[in-house]
Amino acid sequence: MIDPFSDVFSLLDIESARCTRFEVGGQWAFRFPAKPALKFVAVLRGACSIVLPDEPPFALVAGDTFLLANAPAYVIANDLDREPEDGIAFFDWEQSNIARHGGDETALIGGSFVIGGGNARLLLDALPPFIHIPASDRAAALLSTTLATLDGELEAGQIGSTLMTRRMGDILLVQALRAYVGRKGAAETGWIGALTNPQIGVAISLIHNRPGHRWTVNELATRIGMSRSAFAQRFKELVGTAPLDYVTRWRMYRAREALRREDVSVAGLAAALGYSSESAFGNAFKRVFGRAPKRYWSDAKVE
Repeated sequence: MIDPFSDVFSLLDIESARCTRFEVGGQWAFRFPAKPALKFVAVLRGACSIVLPDEPPFALVAGDTFLLANAPAYVIANDLDREPEDGIAFFDWEQSNIARHGGDETALIGGSFVIGGGNARLLLDALPPFIHIPASDRAAALLSTTLATLDGELEAGQIGSTLMTRRMGDILLVQALRAYVGRKGAAETGWIGALTNPQIGVAISLIHNRPGHRWTVNELATRIGMSRSAFAQRFKELVGTAPLDYVTRWRMYRAREALRREDVSVAGLAAALGYSSESAFGNAFKRVFGRAPKRYWSDAKVE
């Protein structure tokens, strides 16, 4: 059986990754710009607060880790009354991934990952902008260790570092999302949390393992031992969409990736994904992505 979570990850392209370390002393406040990326930060030493747009300050202590999804602009400070300085200005990217200012009483290490390929929304739409993993959570120690290892890998620049960076980026994401679901529960974490439900998770696995099968709500419900109505209601509660809408969207994500990466015919792709005609497949593709598959195919080649 294909693990749906791993199946989704197979469509995510981490185009770039960077690990940075920030050491600072005294009283300080720094602002960082919004960035279309996933960002992990672990507080290795000291204490500070993070301030996100339209949110009250959130206190952080040594051992805490946080994740910013589609990272918004934010401020990190140990003195909230100070006017924030430009945090990026303290990094000399040509020379080092480490920035120091006024001492080292507080130390933070972060990893930033830019996801390309058009499928970033699969993950980002399922996450809140800010996820906090406190030092008391076992996952915080795991994340901090992984970030430190990534830091060393990027600094060393040895053979295979690009591959290691990509794989460690995947590991960081899995560790953070496991912690997120563990703290919030399946009911509050969308399709990611739904994967942990003993019945709905199996239904999602069935869909991912056979995307070309002509699924019905009744068949899915029967396969997992639920009534049709109870299954449809519970699936929508946890996943946020109706079962057959999820089937369609997942097929279209698979189709878009195939069109981008492979030399495939639209007719062959339609048949493989369970559509009786190329036009039916094309209509479904256009409903999800706003343009016909042949148009997407030609645009993808230009890109």
